[in-house]
Amino acid sequence: MKASFSELFGGDGARAFFAPGRVNLIGEHTDYNGGHVFPCALSFGTYALARKRSDRLIRLASLNIGDGRIFESPLDGLRYEKEADWTNYPKGVIWAFAEAGHPLPEGLDVLYFGNIPAGAGLSSSASLEVLTGILLRELYVFQDVSQTDLALLGQKAENQFVGMNCGIMDQFASAMGKKDHAIYLDAATLDFEYAPLTLPDAKIVITNSEVKHQLASSEYNTRRAECEKAVSEISRVRPLKTLGELTPEEFEKLKGCLSDEVLVRRARHAVTENARTAEAYEALRAGRTDTFGLLMNASHTSLEKDYEVSCPEVDFLVHEAWKIPGVIGSRITGGGFGGCTVSIVRNDAIDAFRSTLSDRYKKAYDVTAEFYIAEPGDGAHEIMA
Repeated sequence: MKASFSELFGGDGARAFFAPGRVNLIGEHTDYNGGHVFPCALSFGTYALARKRSDRLIRLASLNIGDGRIFESPLDGLRYEKEADWTNYPKGVIWAFAEAGHPLPEGLDVLYFGNIPAGAGLSSSASLEVLTGILLRELYVFQDVSQTDLALLGQKAENQFVGMNCGIMDQFASAMGKKDHAIYLDAATLDFEYAPLTLPDAKIVITNSEVKHQLASSEYNTRRAECEKAVSEISRVRPLKTLGELTPEEFEKLKGCLSDEVLVRRARHAVTENARTAEAYEALRAGRTDTFGLLMNASHTSLEKDYEVSCPEVDFLVHEAWKIPGVIGSRITGGGFGGCTVSIVRNDAIDAFRSTLSDRYKKAYDVTAEFYIAEPGDGAHEIMA
């Protein structure tokens, strides 16, 4: 990256930064419903070399996209531009910093490189946003910007600049990750606890379906709107701000006030997934890995049937994983409509899991799945020489 930075921008003196991707163990589509999530940061993510300029020009390049093409933009009047492609994410973070009272006094050069598989649902966009946030904080010495603020500013960039109405989980995990721990996060209050991710005789295995359907962004926003409508309708009989406030028992009593079956299913997922996540957190703390796995399985069924954010390829990977000896639990992870599954697999079964699932998937869809062992890593930070 240093050699490429010098070639693209000239000179040296750039500082190095990193922000991880994330995998969510359980608690899917609950963050924007005021519920709990349970992600961990990963040991792989996105890197940046960055250096301030003396003028008001932003120059951004990536070693992953566009063959090192430099995107130039004036610092003033930042706005979303379709032709700006991936650079809308870092530009959105610069805009969000200015909106929060931290305008940049001068421009900058940034070179990015990521080793998160694109479109895999492991939060490459959130990693890019949080990474941009930390390099801005450190280069321009915005001392009052906390790690939590980095997450919130990244989310604001994605919501209001890019137009993806995501919750806080992805950015929070990337900013606040801790090695060998998962994060049990209340998305409504941002209260959180670190949970040691110690699985006796088992590992977390991510399986990349290599599928990314174009539905993802539009359907994600649709699901959020459907949940907001459910809250509005239930609020007529019971004051409510988010679905995360309801227990499954309360929801069963109130679901009759919803106007159609689709809203019932969407709301049921949000409510029951929140309860599953709390139960899964307690199970992990108590060392009941088998219970955690059963809750992962139930989470997938709810995402497949009630929330309808899965797809045939991912359903195949999950359903086949359930049949393989040594698999404790498996589910879709991420926003949905493709991407990855996350499984807990006993150590002595990992090789058989990979070979069996790979063979079956290749035969069914003529696609070669990729597998990664998840190693929970630290959150965003500057890489010191």
